[in-house]
Amino acid sequence: MAKKGHGTGKGKNIAASVEALLAPVVNGLGYELWDVVYEKEGPIYYLRITIDSADGITIDDCERVHRAIDPVLDDADPIENSYTLEVSSPGICRELRRPEHFEAFLGAPVDVRLFAPKNGAKSVSGELISYDAERAEVILGTNDGELTLPLAECAKITVADDIDEIDDIDDIDDTDDTDGGVD
Repeated sequence: MAKKGHGTGKGKNIAASVEALLAPVVNGLGYELWDVVYEKEGPIYYLRITIDSADGITIDDCERVHRAIDPVLDDADPIENSYTLEVSSPGICRELRRPEHFEAFLGAPVDVRLFAPKNGAKSVSGELISYDAERAEVILGTNDGELTLPLAECAKITVADDIDEIDDIDDIDDTDDTDGGVD
């Protein structure tokens, strides 16, 4: 099982240090530093940098940020062991971890995976109605009414993948004229 660098202990301290170091660089390039996670999976340590932008993120954006932060990390050397550096976008089903994430997605559909079953289920989906940082909880609007969930009970909260809102599959032209009209 991976040790999460965003949770507790040494990994969290490393992630926080790296975030403080890299935020000005990433922001200076015109991106938002969405998240920093330092974790071990098997024998390999990973430093995962997640960036975002109002215009979305492309592979070129990830490469641009990677090239900019790599020398900064080498110079500051905030991590004593070797690791693999990854830069990515948060994606459509982005994980919500920080207060600013929850506040930005109030009213959005979310999926919540729980550590232990609640009302017989280990996952629940609904509209993110409220986030309370002081009480460390979220309130979801579900088909059964409002549900209050302490963040300590939530393993992962992600923006729901609602493909109907992204594209109407009937509107996509999938004909390819480069092969003479053969599908």
